Amino acid sequence: MTWRLRIAKLAEKELERSPAKDQGYITAALAQMKAYPFSGDIVRLKNQPATFRRLVGNYRIFFDVYPDTGLVDVVAIKRRTSTTY
Repeated sequence: MTWRLRIAKLAEKELERSPAKDQGYITAALAQMKAYPFSGDIVRLKNQPATFRRLVGNYRIFFDVYPDTGLVDVVAIKRRTSTTY
């Protein structure tokens, strides 16, 4: 099954601001998520039934999964620092 991938505007802006090397890693992770969203280093967020976090180097991809519609909704892409979350 191929999943539809929808990326929020703020997530796209964060991706554009990241260094080229990291952009490559993140876009590769997004391509893998389109094939199967549960691949890689993911964790379901507490008290969020459909929200997950995926690690990609120093970046975190926050996304919601809707299996009934086949949609992966990327909400945010954040660089992990001591004040990220």
